[in-house]
Amino acid sequence: MPTPTVLALAAAEGRRGRPPERRRTLLWATLVVFALFAWILGKFAWGPLLKIVDDREKTIREQVDSAQQAAAEAKDLLVQHQEVLKGAGREREEILQKAVREAEQVRTDLVTKARADADQVLARTREQMGREKDQAIAELRAQVADIAVEAASRIVKSSLTEEAQRKLVDDYIKELPRAQKEGRA
Repeated sequence: MPTPTVLALAAAEGRRGRPPERRRTLLWATLVVFALFAWILGKFAWGPLLKIVDDREKTIREQVDSAQQAAAEAKDLLVQHQEVLKGAGREREEILQKAVREAEQVRTDLVTKARADADQVLARTREQMGREKDQAIAELRAQVADIAVEAASRIVKSSLTEEAQRKLVDDYIKELPRAQKEGRA
């Protein structure tokens, strides 16, 4: 649907042959209608439209500011998160190093204890071997004494008693280690 201004212009074009006075009236009428239309638009349309545009601009500005603030907060949180991760990494390394030190200490303690136990076992074994050696030597001396007494008793049956012969052989066997040390035997 054509507007009144368009109709007025179309009518003016179609009647060019009219007198200039009518054209003036039409011109003034067009200007008055245009001014009235502009005033109505300004009063009822432009004001609310500009208010809507301003409100929308304000809303967009607030959203942009909010988004920038959220981005800054996210960046701060990211930095904090990275610091927490670094701290956790350091703490993990410290825990691992502590565990390695403790394991090394336990290993050292176990090795020391094992060596001490081995030394004790070795000392007991040597002591037992010494006792068994002494016992074997004593048994051997007794056997040698018995053999010597038996041999001597066969040789000299009538001259010495068996107890005297045994005492003689025991005294000789007891002096035998001293004689070996001195190089007499």
